[in-house]
Amino acid sequence: MSTASQPQKPWLLWTGRILSALPVLIMVFSAAGKLVRPPAVLEGMSKLGWPESTLLVLVVLELGSVLVYLIPRTAVLGAILMTGYLGGAIATHVRIGDPGWPTALILGIFVWAGLYLRDERLRALLPLRQSQ
Repeated sequence: MSTASQPQKPWLLWTGRILSALPVLIMVFSAAGKLVRPPAVLEGMSKLGWPESTLLVLVVLELGSVLVYLIPRTAVLGAILMTGYLGGAIATHVRIGDPGWPTALILGIFVWAGLYLRDERLRALLPLRQSQ
């Protein structure tokens, strides 16, 4: 939603798209791994305390939140859903003392930074600095 006086800067849009693509791709690959169920994924999920019976639910949550995030009209809701999912991932890793939790935190930051840069409505709602 660009105004006539201030069109969207291409570098903002493309930086936002790239930052948004990283967590999307990682979550899609994560969901694909859960669907294929190779032994390494099953072992990792067991180590994290997730039984094999929960894999399909996790896949639906991952892919569902990503899909909602990719639709421009529902991207903010998608970011909220992805943040919730990644928050659960952080809690799961912290609970067992696994040092991999910062990855989920960084992905959550990328979700919101990417959306902030590519969506002028969000920048208007949450300005980092006030216009003069």
